[in-house]
Amino acid sequence: MRADRLVSIMLLLQIYRRLTAAELARRLEVSERTIHRDMEALSTAGVPVTALRGTGGGWALVDGYRTNLTGLNAAEVQTLFSGLPPRLLTDLGLGREAGAAQVKLLAALPAASRADAEYARRRVHVDVAGWNGADEQVPHLHTIQEAVWRGRKLFFAYGGDCTEAAERAVDPLGLVAKGGVWYLVARAADGEVRSYRVARVTRARVSEETCERPEGFDLAAFWAGSVTRFKSGGPRFYATFRAHKSVLHLVPYAGRFSRVESIGETDAEGWANVALRFQFEEDACAFALGFGAKVELVEPAELRVKVIRMAEEVLAFYKGRGAHG
Repeated sequence: MRADRLVSIMLLLQIYRRLTAAELARRLEVSERTIHRDMEALSTAGVPVTALRGTGGGWALVDGYRTNLTGLNAAEVQTLFSGLPPRLLTDLGLGREAGAAQVKLLAALPAASRADAEYARRRVHVDVAGWNGADEQVPHLHTIQEAVWRGRKLFFAYGGDCTEAAERAVDPLGLVAKGGVWYLVARAADGEVRSYRVARVTRARVSEETCERPEGFDLAAFWAGSVTRFKSGGPRFYATFRAHKSVLHLVPYAGRFSRVESIGETDAEGWANVALRFQFEEDACAFALGFGAKVELVEPAELRVKVIRMAEEVLAFYKGRGAHG
């Protein structure tokens, strides 16, 4: 049984005063039987829920009852509804609050439901970190988070910005975590809403000036559109290769800005035709050279000539330096 669903039920009943089991089931995307079990759990935990009989009946909280989410403070409530896994909550400085919120909610559950929660916790783990490389360092994330939380203008230096004059002023609209990478979504001085990779922020400060949030701005909708635009403008340089079966399983992971179009059947000698798209032709060259004699660039022909020249340059370089450099 999900503790956050119990909290949602209490809040929904506080907001709407009365809801049928069918309405609650529809809103929470569960069965009516699950709602009835949840109501029993809330009642056992001391929450005064009551079943209303007759026409227009349903479930309600006893008149005047308001919950403080079993004593959760503001930060703990934020951890519940952010939907973030533990590592990202820790990035935001909310790791301890997340643990406290979980304990308080578990305490509100009957013994059987606590056992269900523990059962799920031991069997599902979400790891948002990538396989390659260390986690990005985001020393200015807390400053950016403060600006987002307080609704204040943010001044920051980004990427190659190094002078005070290069400092940018934005209206911070939200934070997005994708694949373990943090992005700031903000409205720039020209009025355009853009995303900035938090790890590339080199300096940041929060002002006391209130930021202006575009009317009706939806963070999730903006991000979905941004991702779609990025994909549509993705890799466009096509190249065909022959790859040996010993490295064929590595092909989909070989380039950050490459996409596999097709992988053919392996022939009698253990080779398969592979078609890929790249952002730039240099990426295709790096892909071909990165696998040594296990991958052969077939076409385009002019790129094949370039790969041969690059391979000769590498060979000449190492021959000139000798075995020990």
